[in-house]
This record gives sequence, structure tokens and C-alpha cells, in this order.
Amino acid sequence: MSDQREPLPSRPATTFEQMLEKVRYEGAYPTRERAAEAVHQVLSGLGRQLTGDERVELAARLPFEAAAILTAQVPALEPLTGRAFVNDLATRTGATPATARWDTSTVLTAVATLAGPALLTRILDQLPTGYALLFGRAELTQAA
Repeated sequence: MSDQREPLPSRPATTFEQMLEKVRYEGAYPTRERAAEAVHQVLSGLGRQLTGDERVELAARLPFEAAAILTAQVPALEPLTGRAFVNDLATRTGATPATARWDTSTVLTAVATLAGPALLTRILDQLPTGYALLFGRAELTQAA
């Protein structure tokens, strides 16, 4: 693992409106409002999981409105696995686990694109197991 960091962009290249449109299209949401709801719920949950430099760097790469949602959350004392994250989202929103997983993977795949591969790898290294697939990456595990 390298200690080198990618330089932070001075301003995110994607606007919040573009991010919402990407989420709406990729998630096949019927309205922009439904996409915005998914973005808010998932980024709030992610904000409860991320800490440290990865949280700061991700916020710098997100559109301002998305970064504000992420950073408004107080990180949890006990991080959740990917599966528990989805179940927690379902409980908080009243959605089915299948809908919560769809929302999570749709939003986090868009976040992964904005984060870039190096930062995403560091984020996944920080989080418990089960998040890689939610971010659109294969979950690589070592044999026991």
C-alpha cells in the first residue's frame, strides 16, 4: 500500500444535478426526486461509516450538496458490514432489503466513479467486508 495520495481537485468536476441524473438513469428511478431521496439516504448512511482522511477526500470529490450530506453525519462507533449497512438503510427508510440494496449500489457506484480507483481502494480497506460489490467492485478475499 502506498502513502501517496491523488491530488484533490479544486472543485468537483460533476455538479449535484449531474450526479442526480446519473443516479436516476442508472437506477431507473421514475423521477429526479426519487433519485435525490436515494442519494440522501445512502450518503447519510455512508457518512456514519467513513472516518479520517478517506472521508475528507471523498467529500472533496463530491458535489458540494452531496458532500454536505456525507459530512453532516456523525461516524458510528461500530462500523457496519456491507450487509448490515443495507439492512440498516432498509430499517431507517421503511424500504424492503431488496430496494435498499438497489438504492445503495446505484448511489455508491456513482460515488465510486467520483472517488476514483485509488481513493475507492482506500475506502474499501477502511470499511468492513461486504462493501466492494455495493461500490461496483468484485469482493476479493484471501483463502483461509
